[in-house]
Amino acid sequence: MLFGRSKHELVTAQDALPGRPQRPFDIAPQHVVLGTPLEGPWPEGHEVITFGMGCFWGAERIFWEIPGVHVTAAGYQGGHTPHPTYEETCTAQTGHTEAVLVVYDPAAVDLEVLLKAFWENHDPTTPNRQGNDVGTQYRSAIYPTTDSQLAAAEDSRSRYQQALKEAGFGEISTEIRPAAEVGPFYYAEDYHQGYLAKNPRGYCNHGFCQVPYNPAAHGQDAPTKVELPDIPA
Repeated sequence: MLFGRSKHELVTAQDALPGRPQRPFDIAPQHVVLGTPLEGPWPEGHEVITFGMGCFWGAERIFWEIPGVHVTAAGYQGGHTPHPTYEETCTAQTGHTEAVLVVYDPAAVDLEVLLKAFWENHDPTTPNRQGNDVGTQYRSAIYPTTDSQLAAAEDSRSRYQQALKEAGFGEISTEIRPAAEVGPFYYAEDYHQGYLAKNPRGYCNHGFCQVPYNPAAHGQDAPTKVELPDIPA
């Protein structure tokens, strides 16, 4: 318990930490791997979507490796505290989940590819938890920025739930809400941005796949998750 509240219990706006009117730190202007601006402006025709799937270090790497993704960023979304810090978010008193902002070119990569990477690289059936990472800041979430993204995300959840059910797994707990409804994406501290590029041996709690996500059917013979590069022991 922290401040008398379980880290599994989502904090209310009334009880959340107060935050601050502006970001209390600086971040690099460009993505360490992709070389594209972290905070825009985005190229014409590109779209933005945010994913929460546990620790944002490994999650971000999954998406920056996908061709057609323009830029990714680690941050905090879905909570109440303005401009939170990492330490504050980890108390579960801000209401945010660790999130990855993904800016992509829909002409170069279909949203289904991003959704496949999302579903297959974390466990969406464990509320407020990914492995040993426990708390509301690790909850599974998708925050679309367009109506078509929202419809696609909800449809993908239904199809993947059926695949999980057929394989004997539990209920999806993923929060799917419009980004405009959950509030701003707040960038994380600079050392979190592109963390696994800066720290190749760093912690990564991703790659778990219960069953494959197939946009056209339920189940396949083997997982087809986005492969991560081998990290020397």
